[in-house]
Amino acid sequence: MIGTQVNENTKRIRDRIQRKAANCGRNPLSVKLVAVSKKKPSPLIREAISAGLDVFGENYIKEAIEKIQELKEESISWHFIGHLQSNKAKQAVLHFDLIHSVDSLRLARELDIQAGKISKIQNILVQVNISKEATKSGIQTEDTIDLIRNMAKLDHISVRGLMTMPPFFDDPERARPFFKDLKKLSDRIVQENIPGIHMDELSMGMTGDFEAAIEEGATLVRIGTAIFGERL
Repeated sequence: MIGTQVNENTKRIRDRIQRKAANCGRNPLSVKLVAVSKKKPSPLIREAISAGLDVFGENYIKEAIEKIQELKEESISWHFIGHLQSNKAKQAVLHFDLIHSVDSLRLARELDIQAGKISKIQNILVQVNISKEATKSGIQTEDTIDLIRNMAKLDHISVRGLMTMPPFFDDPERARPFFKDLKKLSDRIVQENIPGIHMDELSMGMTGDFEAAIEEGATLVRIGTAIFGERL
């Protein structure tokens, strides 16, 4: 029954993504669904893979590594979307294709060192605290461009875009200004023409507000509850 639910939920979310992208004049293929699989067991992730999902987002290194190893035969991509401590950089580089949550030069330098050891270019997003909430991680908006200029000097890091988490609202329209501000910041960074820096990705939008995020330019939407149900 759970597998059927995951399949039905996935189809429903994909339909909503495609419809919203098309309605605002975007190619639906420009929006990638990241299935947030934290606290979800490997059998449930297998059901999601059977439903056609191939990108999974994890928040906790230890839990993620166990699942990555259990599912190593699957052709899927793993993204790290939680707060990352510098002492976990080695494991993050070993296991994740994209890290969404890099918010300091210290962390970027450690990722650069660890990626260099295995001759890897680690793709990252810069997490921006657009809402300036004290409880949220992320670089402040006004400090982002300077941070990215310094990241550009690192040989084994590739900045691919930005990520943010707006405050939680019951009304997704209240989240829209934060998505709009992240897109404006991305556009400003593009205008800076910083060598080696790419602004291809905007990771923003979750179960309750992803359609507003798509309208404002999201390329990666992070959705867990609407696919897997409430946390087990």
